[in-house]
Amino acid sequence: LYVMLTNNMGHHLMVCQAIIPRNLKPISYICGYRMLSDYKSKSSIKDSFKILALDEDCCLEDVRNSYIKLAKRYHPDSGLETADAEMFIKVEEAYRVVHNHLANKENPDDEEEEEDQFKLKPLRHRHYLSFEGVGFGTPSQREKQYMQFRVDRATDQVLEYRRQRLESQYSVTDLMKARDVRQSKKVKITQAVERLVEDLIQESMAKGDFDNLSGKGKPLQKFSDCPYIDPMTHNLNRILIDNGYQPEWILLQKEIRETIEQLRENIVASRNKLGEPMTPYRQKQWNRICEQFVEDIRKLNKTIDNFNLVVPLLNSQMVHYSADKELHRAQKAYEASMENR
Repeated sequence: LYVMLTNNMGHHLMVCQAIIPRNLKPISYICGYRMLSDYKSKSSIKDSFKILALDEDCCLEDVRNSYIKLAKRYHPDSGLETADAEMFIKVEEAYRVVHNHLANKENPDDEEEEEDQFKLKPLRHRHYLSFEGVGFGTPSQREKQYMQFRVDRATDQVLEYRRQRLESQYSVTDLMKARDVRQSKKVKITQAVERLVEDLIQESMAKGDFDNLSGKGKPLQKFSDCPYIDPMTHNLNRILIDNGYQPEWILLQKEIRETIEQLRENIVASRNKLGEPMTPYRQKQWNRICEQFVEDIRKLNKTIDNFNLVVPLLNSQMVHYSADKELHRAQKAYEASMENR
């Protein structure tokens, strides 16, 4: 029925456009469309109250708290056993229906004020009857001036709408009372979690929970270290550092240093474990340990080659470690420890 009425109305308006003056076209369409789009059956409102588990005499704050509770329970990404995408959509739709019903019930005069904005002003004494009497000069010049006048008027209406919306958000009760635009009811529900989080953040800001932050009202220290660096590069590096990212060559350098220290400790510990005197059996064990140590040094030198290929500074490159020098160093460390005993 709604589609048939809309199509018939649109067809009727298209036929009548040829005889209705330009300044009278929007009236019947807006009023008729509004009567059809704002109609809500009592059964749908009752079902919405039932879905939210609320009474019909509840307030907007109770509706909002119930919606937040049910949204956390049924959201598909919550990871809970009660997660249900279909039920979450029903809760979202029920919240919008109940919210608009209570808002219109508390402020019944808002619709009349909004409709009055579309009513034409009565004709006054005009020099020209066309283009609402705006402009002067030739008809083409007055048409251009009238188009600019309409743009300015639309801009003022947008600014006035934004001002009213901000006033409703930051009311005396310090609660978010943002009103949903009627046309938004036809928009598909998306990004519900983001909107919910944004509402909670705005509510906390209205209550003053962010007023005690350190550095409030002070400029950010962006380029204190190097004022000549590119801002984009600085910001990217800052983000990577804050998230624990390190360049590949730094990780390789750290790995090389840790590996050589571990190898040195292991070879000295193995020599201390064998002790004195060096019997043929112990000598055979020591030779196997030395062969494994030489293989580990060879792998470490290969890692050093990879490090030298990616390091950005030439003076940061590293030289290979010598297995013979490291074994000689381990022998000296063993002899020094024996003398201290």
